[in-house]
Amino acid sequence: MKPDIVALGARAEKMIEELARFSAQPGRLVRLFLSPQHRQAADHVAGRMRAAGLSVSEDALGTVRGHWPGAGRARKPVKTLLIGSHLDSVIDAGKYDGPLGVVAGILAVEHLARAGVELPFAIDVLAFGDEEGSRFPATLSTSAACVGAFDRATLGLADADGVTLEQAIRAYGKDPGDIAHCAYKAAEVEAYVEVHIEQGPVLEGENQPLGVVTGIVGQSRLRVAVTGEAGHAGTVPMNMRRDALAGAALMICEVERIAKAHAGMVATVGHVEVIPGAVNVIPGRVQFTMDLRSMDERAREAALRAFAAAAQGIARARKLQVDVEPFHEIAAVDCAPALRRTLALAVEDLALRPIHLASGAGHDAQMMASLCPSAMLFVRCRGGISHNPAEYASPADMGAAVGAIIRFVERHAAAQGAAMASS
Repeated sequence: MKPDIVALGARAEKMIEELARFSAQPGRLVRLFLSPQHRQAADHVAGRMRAAGLSVSEDALGTVRGHWPGAGRARKPVKTLLIGSHLDSVIDAGKYDGPLGVVAGILAVEHLARAGVELPFAIDVLAFGDEEGSRFPATLSTSAACVGAFDRATLGLADADGVTLEQAIRAYGKDPGDIAHCAYKAAEVEAYVEVHIEQGPVLEGENQPLGVVTGIVGQSRLRVAVTGEAGHAGTVPMNMRRDALAGAALMICEVERIAKAHAGMVATVGHVEVIPGAVNVIPGRVQFTMDLRSMDERAREAALRAFAAAAQGIARARKLQVDVEPFHEIAAVDCAPALRRTLALAVEDLALRPIHLASGAGHDAQMMASLCPSAMLFVRCRGGISHNPAEYASPADMGAAVGAIIRFVERHAAAQGAAMASS
């Protein structure tokens, strides 16, 4: 049964609009991990999964799992293909970042089930809850649990209200002691594939709706604390000051200079806090964050060393103290070549030209790659805008993405069948 791209796109848009209602703040989208709004979205997705013919379960970190057995009664699949993305959002988010991948998985499996397709593998559609890290100072914790890499030290991390992750899990009705049971066994997993808006302008520039992701950048996030001495803005001479903000400003300029020296690298200082923050007081302490990303692991490591050396040099020259604390580190990953080829062929089946591009943003696929071969399909978003209420993907492009995932599953199954027949 050939997928109806127009109908699939319209249904995807409707489901995304439904999920956008679950927000902590009126007039803008805020849906944080393990919040009441996460609970509402998870329950809604579970209902949509059941309506699509999937059996539903939920793990100890709130990941909703919709299972479809795939094969007929005469055969039992050995492995499971995972399709997923996340339900949590940034503050004042767009509607499509995350939910599109969950919706695409549900619609694709529903089409396959109704078409009576029998597969040599099962399919799980996963709705993760903590990709953004907007509530707790950690990210990808739900997909980390699925690959058996959850760091129990994160249970003690607290949100802005002082609620720890462990407390939030219990308030959500789960037991942190069950997190170990979230993990899939590598021998039982076929692969992982994720649909996501591009969050950049490449596809729009190429006038193509879909892109095949070649890899996902490695990331380093640091907290930098610069300590000097607060003093009266009118009475301390310039040559006697230990101005923490002046020193931090030079360090921030070094962040930009170092990133520009490496092709393809990006670096961002996204948060700065000045203490005491008064107009007539010399800043005694400044804290800022640094986000560094690159597909080249050696270049990223070299940039981190260069920044640390530059920051220490500035601190010594200005009689300041600087402390650098890493709080997030994830290596770059290449998407599985065989899955990329199959995705590209699936896109071509729709008479479209697949664009091949790297992801500058982190995704659950980056974590899932430590468990199994992983791949991503990007969907064009208007203006390349994301993490913004103006974020938008058209129903036509979303329908094409669901159609491509359907063809991907069919092609992957056919390739497996051919390999089994020749063995």
